Amino acid sequence: MASRTKYRTKQRDILVEFLKTSPGVHLTANDICEHMKSCGESIGQSTIYRRLEELVDEGILSKYSIDANTPACFEYIGKDSHSDGGTCFHCKCEKCGSLIHMHCDEMEGISEHLMGHHGFRLNSMRTVFYGICKDCMQEDESRV
Repeated sequence: MASRTKYRTKQRDILVEFLKTSPGVHLTANDICEHMKSCGESIGQSTIYRRLEELVDEGILSKYSIDANTPACFEYIGKDSHSDGGTCFHCKCEKCGSLIHMHCDEMEGISEHLMGHHGFRLNSMRTVFYGICKDCMQEDESRV
């Protein structure tokens, strides 16, 4: 079976240009659809979903699936970012649902420990720490 030719379409270019303006930001497909609609861009939802998956395959986006109840998030990384297997973890606030991307050298020690002492290779791209974010903690403290 012949491989599918990738075409550079106007819609793909519009999507990539928007994503480039949000490096390090986690966006759902719905966030992107809403943005395109608010800007008057005529890109269908199914087209956005297809293009996002293609951009993940090309290494331009990272895709994060946190749990079954949360929609997948996409992050623009370009071709030369941490998609090379570097360590990046995530923190999810149990109160507001915000997702914090951590690209932190300190966390590398966890991966090394698990491999060295337990023979277990951690997939940091799918590792999520659950807790309460700084903003929600401050909000709780102000109520007391």
